[in-house]
Amino acid sequence: MKRPSRRQFLIGGGAVGGGLLLAYGLLSPERREVAGSIIGGEGAQLTTWVRIHPDNTVTFYVPHGEMGQGVHTALPMMAAEEMEADWDLVRMEQAPATPTFANGPLGKGYLTNGGGVPAALNGTANFATYKLAELMNLQITGGSTAVRFTGQFGMRVTGAAAKEMLIKAAAKKWGVAESECTARLSHVLHEASGQKATFGELAELAAEFSPSANPVLKNKKDYTIVGTAKQRFDIPAKVTGESMYGIDVKVPGMLYAAIKQVPVIGGSVARVNDTEALAARGVRAVVTLEDGVAVVADNTWRAKQALDLLEVEFTDGGNGDVSSESIFAQFDKALAESEGEEDVEKGEGAAALASAQTVVEADYRVPFLAHATMEPMNCTVRIENGKCDVWIGTQDGLGTRAVAAEAAGMSDDDVTVHTLMMGGGFGRRSPGSPNHIIQAVKIAKEVGAPVKLTWSREDDMQHDYYRPAVSARMSAGFDEEGNLTAWVNRYIRKDEPAEASHIPYAVANQSIRYVESEVHIPYGPWRSVAHTQHTFFNESFTDELAHAAGKDPYQFRRDLLKDQPRHLAVLDLAAKKANWGGPLPEGHARGIAVQESFQTIVAEVVEVSLDENGRPRVHNVTAAVDCGEVINTDTARAQVESGIIYGLTAALYGEITVENGAVVEENFPDYEMVRLANTPKMDVHFIESGAKLGGLGEPGTPPVAPALANALFSLTGQRIRSLPLKNHEFSRSNRLAQAAD
Repeated sequence: MKRPSRRQFLIGGGAVGGGLLLAYGLLSPERREVAGSIIGGEGAQLTTWVRIHPDNTVTFYVPHGEMGQGVHTALPMMAAEEMEADWDLVRMEQAPATPTFANGPLGKGYLTNGGGVPAALNGTANFATYKLAELMNLQITGGSTAVRFTGQFGMRVTGAAAKEMLIKAAAKKWGVAESECTARLSHVLHEASGQKATFGELAELAAEFSPSANPVLKNKKDYTIVGTAKQRFDIPAKVTGESMYGIDVKVPGMLYAAIKQVPVIGGSVARVNDTEALAARGVRAVVTLEDGVAVVADNTWRAKQALDLLEVEFTDGGNGDVSSESIFAQFDKALAESEGEEDVEKGEGAAALASAQTVVEADYRVPFLAHATMEPMNCTVRIENGKCDVWIGTQDGLGTRAVAAEAAGMSDDDVTVHTLMMGGGFGRRSPGSPNHIIQAVKIAKEVGAPVKLTWSREDDMQHDYYRPAVSARMSAGFDEEGNLTAWVNRYIRKDEPAEASHIPYAVANQSIRYVESEVHIPYGPWRSVAHTQHTFFNESFTDELAHAAGKDPYQFRRDLLKDQPRHLAVLDLAAKKANWGGPLPEGHARGIAVQESFQTIVAEVVEVSLDENGRPRVHNVTAAVDCGEVINTDTARAQVESGIIYGLTAALYGEITVENGAVVEENFPDYEMVRLANTPKMDVHFIESGAKLGGLGEPGTPPVAPALANALFSLTGQRIRSLPLKNHEFSRSNRLAQAAD
C-alpha cells in the first residue's frame, strides 16, 4: 500500500470516525495480545509497549531508532517514571517493524502540534491516530518528535496505565480499595495491612484489566527519574563492540555487493561490458540496475575491486551541463522574475518598505550539504520462498518495509525488517531517501541469494539526498525614528517545517514569500531541516539591521522580542552566561543568534578569533535552551553540544558542489569536519519553562552559523552572506581600518 504524505495524514486525521473503541492503539487489549505473541517469551504484556517479567524486570518497547540521540533511554525514563518502576529493573528493546507497533502517539502529536486532546476524546483520538499510523507505516525517527510526541502521548500514558492496572490487580488480590494501594519501586503496597507485592507477581492478574485511555499522570514535583542523568542503554554495547549495525550483518550463504553508480543523478546505464569483471576471483554475478551496475562477490573487497574491471557507459539524463554556478544563477533569475507564493503576509510589507526612510537589502545563499554519516549506506536482503528479510539501520522500520515490498513486488506482509543500530542518520536513513534499499532488494532478487550491499564513502557522498541549496533576497525598512517597520524576504523553495522562515520579532509589516525552482539534485531531510538555512538568513540579516540602526545586536533583539517572553528569557540567559559586553582577549569577538525550532528555543553566543592563517577559530559557544522540560540531563546537554558541532561543520566547511551535472566531493578530504582539535568549549544552560515539550536532537544546530558569522563581522567588519566560511578570506585589518575612519 502506498504511504500517504504527511499532508494527507494531517488532512485525513480529522475525518476518522468518532465514538469508536476506547483506548484503541497502544492500550488496546486486542493489540497488546498480538504484540505479546510477536515478542514471545516469558512475561505479561500490559500494553503494546510494556511487558513485565516474572523476575520483576520490566521491558519497554521503543518504536524509534537509535542513532546516538539517546531516545532508547529517554523514552523508557518517561514510561518508568509514570509506572513507578525501579530504574535498576528497567530494560529496553527496539519495537519490531510490524503494524502492531505503528506509532499512533507520534501521529497524535503531529495532529495536535503537541497540544493533546480533551480527555473525553482520548479514546477516539487513540483509535484514529493508530489506524492512520498503521495505514502510513508510521514508525519514523525524525523531526525531534520522539520525546515531545511519542514520549508525551505514548510512553507517559502507557506507563501510567500499566501502574493503574497493577494497582487494580493488587486491590483485587487483597480485597482492598484501589485508593488504599500505592506503587513504588516496582512494588505495589497496602500500607494499612503491610501487604506488598512485586510487579512481576501481579502482572498476570493485571493483564486481565483494560488499560485506561486517561490514566492520571504524575506531577513534576514528584519525579524521581525524569530530570536526572541516567546511563544510556546503548552505550555499554557500543563500548564493547557488541552493538549490531547494518554493516556488521552476516547471514548464512550471504554474498557481498558493491556498485558503480550513474555519475550524474537522473542519468541511466547505457552500455555494460562485464566480461573481465565476471572472470575476476570470487565474483558471482553482475547486476545492471537503472542507476548503476553492481558486482556481487564472496566478499566486499573483491566486489569493489571488480568494479574497476567493468566497462560502463552512462547517460547524463540531460543534466550534464548543470553546475553549482548555473543552479544559483537559476535561483537568482527565479527570485528576480517571480513574486512567489505567500508564506507570511502581515500588514503591508511591500508598501511599508517602499515608504521607509531607510532601506537595507542583502542577498544570502547556502550550498547543498551531505549527511556524511559515519557508517556508509548499507542494506542486507534475503528473498526466498516468497518472503523478504531486510537487515538495516533505519529511521523508520515500517517505512523501510513498504519501500522494500514495492521494490520486490511483494505485499508488505511478506517483508520483515530487522531494525539495527544506526551509525549516524540525521535524516539520511529515512525511507524518503531509499536508493540503497531499492538497490539491495533488486540485487538480491536477481541473484537469488542473500546479499549485503555496502556503499563506498564516495557513493555515500555523491549519491546522497542533500540538504537543499537555497537563496534568499532580504529587505527591511526603518522609519524616521529608526523603528524597524518592514521585513521582506523572497526565498527559494518552501521546505519543512513550514515555520522555519518565520521571524519572532515584532515587525508590523512582513512579506515572506517563496519561489519554487527545481533542480535535478535530490533533496532530503537534514538535521533541523529548513531551520539551518533560514536561521542563517534571518539572524544574519537581523544583525545587519542592528548595525544599520547603530544598536548593540543583543539589545536590538531584546527590543523586538518584548512580546516573546520565552525567547527573551533564552536570549538574556545566553548573553549573561557568555558575559556579553564584557572584556575579551585581544583579537576575539562575540556574535549572537536565536531561533525556535521543534518547539524548543535556543540562543547561542559564539566567541571567535582568527588564527595565524587568517582562518576563523571558534573558542567558546554558550547556549541557552528552553525545551519546556528536560528528560535525561546528560543526554540533553550532549544533544545540544552535538548540534553545535554539526552546525559548526556546516558553517566552516560544509559544501557540496556540482560540475557537469555530478557531485564533485568524494570523501572526507573533500568534505572537512570539525574535529577534536578545533572543537570549542561549549557551555549549555537549560530553562525549564513548563511549556510544551520541545525537541533536542536538532534545535542546537541552526543558531551556530549566524552567531559565528555575526562574530566575524564584529571582529573583521566583513559581512558574511554565503556559506561555508572556508570560501572567504578574513583580515582584522578591515575592522581596524573602519575604526580609524
